[in-house]
Amino acid sequence: SQYSAVDTNPLSVYIMQPIWNTIIKIVPLWIAPNLLTFSGFILILVNYFLISFYDWDYTASGTSPGLIPTWVWLFSAFTTFCAYALDSIDGKHARRTQSSTPLGELFDHGLDSWATSIFLLSFFSVCSRDNGKAGFSVYTMYIYLSIVLFNFMCSHWEKYNTGVLFLPWGYDISQVVLIAAYLLTSAAGVEVWQKPFLFGYYITDALVILLIGFSLFLSFPQTLYNIHRARLKKTLKNNSLYEGLLPLVSPLLLFILLTAWVVLSPGNILAKQPRVFLWMVGVAFSNVTCKVIICQMSSTQPELFHWFLFPLALVVYAAISGLLGWMEEAVLAVFTVLITAAHVHYGVCVGRQLSDHLNIYIFSLKKRVQE
Repeated sequence: SQYSAVDTNPLSVYIMQPIWNTIIKIVPLWIAPNLLTFSGFILILVNYFLISFYDWDYTASGTSPGLIPTWVWLFSAFTTFCAYALDSIDGKHARRTQSSTPLGELFDHGLDSWATSIFLLSFFSVCSRDNGKAGFSVYTMYIYLSIVLFNFMCSHWEKYNTGVLFLPWGYDISQVVLIAAYLLTSAAGVEVWQKPFLFGYYITDALVILLIGFSLFLSFPQTLYNIHRARLKKTLKNNSLYEGLLPLVSPLLLFILLTAWVVLSPGNILAKQPRVFLWMVGVAFSNVTCKVIICQMSSTQPELFHWFLFPLALVVYAAISGLLGWMEEAVLAVFTVLITAAHVHYGVCVGRQLSDHLNIYIFSLKKRVQE
């Protein structure tokens, strides 16, 4: 299918695009677009693991002065900007080198679906866990993450139904806010997040309100409106309501299962291991979203239940029924490692199948020799 995307965000159109158009001129023509995409993702990962090293349980910024060195925040701002730039120019570079392929589209969106959670999990270290005064509670983090992932899912669900990816306004805004937050933290220290800044409200409160406002009152209504418009124009991809709503079933069940685990966990798993649990949420969600992206690109119907829901349901049942007892954290850790490995394996397999099918290399613009 032909890739079509629409970007109407003024920040993107008037400020960021001219910057990307300048940066793209520096990129040598022999570099494969997927290499740009992948490099950006690696930077996000490196940054995430660096922050995790200094702040495993999200409490480092709640102490004064914070326990995370200033250079880490500067590095975070730098890697976030680079990843944002690489993600914004990979498509332009593909058109420049006449190497736009479905593999590139899938590679880009697939990595984005994973990066979305990692961005947020890194950012939580800035404002720290709730320490009675400021910071997020681990439950706020979980809800926050769920809303952002739901938003990401929605734009691809919308493409599944309309054939057009309307780029969510939240993306550019969130990247700019992230970079600004890291720079602010490196300049003013983590204390800036611990003090009320307006009418007794903290900056974190403002960010939460912004996020929820953007999601529920801008992104989601926009998605429904775009689908409604496609229906009126008779350009909808799916005829029946059942087919149209099908991609939402697995993400919804995933969210219900994970929330049941969070709320009913006898050992309060989210409070004990927020970093492991939230990472697992991000990976699970990325895997479910990748399936939708593939269905939307190949115009096939997604299966009703994603395979991953079955092992998850078993683990959640064992945890909340008290069967796991003191082993709950160990089981979460093993489960997280397994699904991360499964997700990486899935990505590698799909990439190889597509590169065989399209007869191209993933990370090189050289043509493959036909066997």
